[in-house]
Amino acid sequence: MFERLAEIEARFEELTRLLADPDVLADHRRVEEIARERATIEKVVGLYREYRQAQDGMAGARGLLGDTDPEMREMGREEAERLEAEMARLEHELQLALLPTDKADERDVIIEIRGGTGGDEAGLFAADLFGMYQRYAERQNWKTEVLNTHVNEAGGYREITFEIHGKGAYSRMKYESGVHRVQRVPSTETQGRIHTSTATVAVMPEVDEVEVDIDWNDVRIDIFHSGGAGGQNVNKVATAVRMTHIPSGVVVQCQDERSQAKNRAKAESVMRARIYDIERQKQDAEQASSRKSQVGSGDRAEKIRTYNFPQDRITDHRVNLTTHGIPRVLDGELDPLIDAVAADEQARLLAAVGV
Repeated sequence: MFERLAEIEARFEELTRLLADPDVLADHRRVEEIARERATIEKVVGLYREYRQAQDGMAGARGLLGDTDPEMREMGREEAERLEAEMARLEHELQLALLPTDKADERDVIIEIRGGTGGDEAGLFAADLFGMYQRYAERQNWKTEVLNTHVNEAGGYREITFEIHGKGAYSRMKYESGVHRVQRVPSTETQGRIHTSTATVAVMPEVDEVEVDIDWNDVRIDIFHSGGAGGQNVNKVATAVRMTHIPSGVVVQCQDERSQAKNRAKAESVMRARIYDIERQKQDAEQASSRKSQVGSGDRAEKIRTYNFPQDRITDHRVNLTTHGIPRVLDGELDPLIDAVAADEQARLLAAVGV
């Protein structure tokens, strides 16, 4: 590990020198590339240098252990204990910093929530999940933008697609992909019986046009009148956009905006994310053996969490975590649940590389 860290530090110093080179500074694109690479390794280099400083301090502290003065020996012992703990902490942080990272982690995300089994109650649960993510985004100082909605008769969502803008949004929200299950008495239930319903959450990183090779000649675009709420303008003017990517069969629909151009732009963004997600899943399938050791697989057929309202209990099935406080979680206090899954994935990755 330390040989690799030394190589990374040498590369960091080389990149720093390049940023001061007049020939490099004349090429703005080259400067951006170098600055971006340097930023990706700056944290690990800082940790490595802290570790080396602690290591040097440990050598000095151990030197005091042989001093003839009892007070100096005691000072050396205390300092050695402090530095030993500090080095252990830094070594663990370095191990985590060297783990493979998802290049999409820092990106914005597009999230699709669909009501699953359970009829109208599933749609109401989908609306609860959307509210939960919306409030979680507020807590993170992220911005939420709704791209498309499909409302059911009970006021829930058959489907809602929205975007979260914020640094590191995908690194947190990716753990929410999968099937969410709810057990509760629906508001429409007259006999007080507990129903089980589901909603499916798909989390995709937002991608740029240059990252996804879509031949738009392969995309059929249909313009039609929007349905549902939205006033007379929505129903009178054909502003809704449906895009069908013929090779893959992916269909995207956006109708919430009053402008056809805005709906089209949003549909294109979702289409790019969907196609990119399909390619990522293909790559993951090719690396299935390593993928099985990771909890953040985002398998949409995988039941990841159950919200049991009668017992105020939430269970994350991926890490066998059970906690209480459904109202707090639905109010956006998601960090404890996400942290548990992320920590478990880190532990599995560390075990996979023999740490």
